[in-house]
Amino acid sequence: MMGRKERIARGRATPLAILLALFSAFFALYQLVLQKIRPADFANLRRKHWDVSDDDYLASFRPEEGEPTEQALQSIGDMGFSGSTFYSTADQKYLVKSVPRYSEHSFFSEDLLTPYVQHMATHPRSLLVRICDFLGASSASIGRLFRFAPSHHIVMDNIMYGREAAKKRGDEEWEHWDLKPTSYFYPERDIAGGALTSETTKNQLADEFHDKIVLCRTQADDFFASLEEDTRLLAEHNAVDYSLFLVRMSSPQQVTVSVAFPAKSTMVPTEPPSVPPAPSTWRTGVASADGKHIFRASILDFFWAKHKVQPRLMTLLIKAWNLLISKHGPMSITTTPDEYRERFLKMCRSIVEIKED
Repeated sequence: MMGRKERIARGRATPLAILLALFSAFFALYQLVLQKIRPADFANLRRKHWDVSDDDYLASFRPEEGEPTEQALQSIGDMGFSGSTFYSTADQKYLVKSVPRYSEHSFFSEDLLTPYVQHMATHPRSLLVRICDFLGASSASIGRLFRFAPSHHIVMDNIMYGREAAKKRGDEEWEHWDLKPTSYFYPERDIAGGALTSETTKNQLADEFHDKIVLCRTQADDFFASLEEDTRLLAEHNAVDYSLFLVRMSSPQQVTVSVAFPAKSTMVPTEPPSVPPAPSTWRTGVASADGKHIFRASILDFFWAKHKVQPRLMTLLIKAWNLLISKHGPMSITTTPDEYRERFLKMCRSIVEIKED
């Protein structure tokens, strides 16, 4: 550990070197030595397309004044069935998410990374979550050998940025949903009526949004166009099982929307990384046409690709189940990319109510 720090100190203290040192210090317990994968591509996205300077980006990974280096990232536990663990930067602008499955991080690095970078550079209003860095273990380690720690991580925008500040102001609690089509076969829910699975496990399945996002026609068209373009990219590269993460905040005042993009609100951040140099978007906050809410939305978890070994085995297993035991149909992880895209888009359209201008 000291040898690595000495080598960094002897070189020029670039933002890359400093950031790697911070990450390495935090993950030292797990014996991980991390390196950035395709750093130039992600730096180009941040600087030229997302208006995030190196200084601002690096500042997010520094601990608060007086805190040790290890406090630069704060654990927020694991979420869902993927086995991923999450860490937040001290300022909560970014999340660091582990990508533990080989099939997923190899898909991103080998198949999706280049198309993703190109897409994000040419689609400023994309709903795909902004991945700011991709990190992988650079050598063998105890953590990797015994699976104490995942070998790959992504740094991504925190769509919930601002929530803690809202709490301190006494604002109403932000609501959020992780949405996927629920018409698929979920063994935890559908086998024996869910009696064989704990409620805790079933609660980790996809959420359901029993309400409507009220949008004017222009807002709805913008939303649907982004969804069409983003999911087309994912389907072309065999991705399935992605989700729409939806956040709803109560609007502090009634807002009437009659222009191409929503009116500004005190709930919407005004500084990078949450807002680009353009009108507010679904990742920064869109005011509903009835003036009651501010919504954010982002497409997450698009690393499950049908052509990888683990997904192919799962597909064979579910096909055998349907043939030999019970005809439940495909799971969201075993269906075809085009079919998943169709159901996903149908779900997204079903939660929107259009208020004509």
